[in-house]
Amino acid sequence: MLVDSPPEQRAETAPAPPTRRAIRVLGLFASVALLVLVALASIAIGAKSLPLGDVWHGLFHDSGTYADVVVDDRISRTVLGLLAGAALGLSGAVLQALTRNPLADPGLLGINAGASAAVVTAITYFGVTSLSGYVWFAFAGAAVVGALVWFLGGSRGATPVRLALAGTAISAALYGYLQAVMIMDDAALSKMRFWTVGSLASATGSTITQVAPFFAVGTVVALLLARPLNAVAMGDDTARALGANLNRTRALAMLSATVLCGAATAACGPIVFVGLMVPHVVRSFTGPDLRWILPYATILSPVLLLGADVLGRMIARPAELQVGIVTAVIGGPVFIYLVRRRRTAQL
Repeated sequence: MLVDSPPEQRAETAPAPPTRRAIRVLGLFASVALLVLVALASIAIGAKSLPLGDVWHGLFHDSGTYADVVVDDRISRTVLGLLAGAALGLSGAVLQALTRNPLADPGLLGINAGASAAVVTAITYFGVTSLSGYVWFAFAGAAVVGALVWFLGGSRGATPVRLALAGTAISAALYGYLQAVMIMDDAALSKMRFWTVGSLASATGSTITQVAPFFAVGTVVALLLARPLNAVAMGDDTARALGANLNRTRALAMLSATVLCGAATAACGPIVFVGLMVPHVVRSFTGPDLRWILPYATILSPVLLLGADVLGRMIARPAELQVGIVTAVIGGPVFIYLVRRRRTAQL
């Protein structure tokens, strides 16, 4: 017997009219063009002013001059911003669909807390001091916490509420541990102060090489989940009626979010609000269809992250304001606005 969905649910899954589809496609091209412009600005603008001629020379020649070295550092920083921004935005969109919570972000399920606690442990108890060393601890911590949240959330019987409650409880416990260790160990506090703010300044080619495979795997899995997550977002009963495998979809969504958040947090530290803001902006003009939300979030999230990074370099010259601070300053008012909106009660 066929199950007929309510009119509003049929409207969400119906194909978009040709004109609207064409506008969405054009919007994707415009988003890519905007991303290219912001990436170029990230390379051209820094805390230390360089003539555009020196920047151009540094892009295509490597003669070992000071300007060329600065440009090389900016290129690494920009590439990491592209990868981390896409990971945070994409994971935020996936988690909002998975938990059916429009205010969900990568920190909701404890992934950021797991990475942070693992880095503190590595620095304090294992003597790890380099980014290339503790990046793996951060990723392992995120993965372990993601698996633990999935287990405590009910595993095969996991529901959005259980996952969110499990993530909140684990986050509180881990942040308590993190603060206790940092208070008791001055060396850990000194070394962690820069990382916990969230920054792209420590980007290197080695860091990018280490985390890029995780970004690639997480992105592919997340994009392939767009159709089944559309069904999950409409409720368990509707998803089952549409033939979606709830347990498999939720497990893969948790896996992709953990891989993406873990890699981004390991490389840059816990950067907040990117995964919350961008999916909301995207959803306002694409509608609830994740087949459009996920690609748009993948493209526009790096625009926000790199734009915030450039802004932080400009307003604090000759020093710089870390990107995690800038996104927090921007994201706070946005979060308050989203909470006050009546429509945030539902996706």
